[in-house]
Amino acid sequence: MQLIKAEVTPIELKLRQPVRFAGIPEVTQVTAIFVRLELKDGRCAWGCGVAHPDLTGEKPDAALHACRKCADIIPDLNPLNLEFSLERLVPLANSSPAASCAYELAFHDLQGLILDMPLYRLLGGFRNRIQTSATVSVAPLQESVEMAETLAQYGFRMLKIKGGVDAEADVQRIQSIHHKLPHHVLRLDADGGYTIQEAIDVARTLKDQIEMLEQPTPMDDLEGLRQVTRNSPVPVLADQSLKGPASALSLAADHSVHGVSVKIATCGGLRCARQVDHIARAAQLSLMVSCVVEPALLTAAGLSFALSSPNVRYGDLDGYLGLINDPTSIGFRLEDGWLVASEIPGLGCTVEV
Repeated sequence: MQLIKAEVTPIELKLRQPVRFAGIPEVTQVTAIFVRLELKDGRCAWGCGVAHPDLTGEKPDAALHACRKCADIIPDLNPLNLEFSLERLVPLANSSPAASCAYELAFHDLQGLILDMPLYRLLGGFRNRIQTSATVSVAPLQESVEMAETLAQYGFRMLKIKGGVDAEADVQRIQSIHHKLPHHVLRLDADGGYTIQEAIDVARTLKDQIEMLEQPTPMDDLEGLRQVTRNSPVPVLADQSLKGPASALSLAADHSVHGVSVKIATCGGLRCARQVDHIARAAQLSLMVSCVVEPALLTAAGLSFALSSPNVRYGDLDGYLGLINDPTSIGFRLEDGWLVASEIPGLGCTVEV
């Protein structure tokens, strides 16, 4: 079982419509870096990472350079020695989440192909489907309601409302969407945009209308996050405040949140995500598997992880839906807001670049 090469291909992925989040410029495209691993027998596996200075905190050029450095030693690695191979790549990835993610996904995809198992079963196989939210980006009230109604028409029954720019306006947006779609589950993601008091006031006002409040205060204000959690009548989740297993330990030890949100793209791959999951389970914190604007190949990895663990309570895996030039052909299915796993080995996707 011999690896002969790795090919690295960057692609600028464009969005059908710009998306708006609190605190960052409007997003119109992201850079995805695809990695293709080829075995001597002709079989190949795929992985990818995403680089965007505002969404992932990483510049595309640096991520691409790290991916190409990793490619140089691929023929020296054994695809079945997963942990050894990935550890060999760590210094070459040079702390690039995109590079780490791309190669981790490719090696996991390859293991699934070799063992003839879909990745979600290889990781644990707790379930084969999960309901996902769809995102309503920051927008004026009427536009927000129209976006929510459009997503409802597509079959989504869970909506994540992006906020954090204006707390009072966010309350009005949630209330208006709830009025139009009273049976939908609504989540509010403030992206760190509220003060402590604003977050508490929003949570109390919307306690019967939102399922959760995600990242209400700035990512480095852990004391503020803890105060909101102690006074919120709805679950509070950390997103940007979660930077890896060490921060998960800190959040758990200080009882700062009710749960944490993990993104495969930003934490650097499946190994980090699984470590966070183990910590969260031990601390009785719920887990949300979320995403950035990303190709469907990355979403397939997030879905595989989400389906593998009983501790995953929330799915938020819609980041591939707005892309217009994604080279991924998906194996998983989206049915009335539910993501259903493929039984195709590995990630279950093909890529044409």
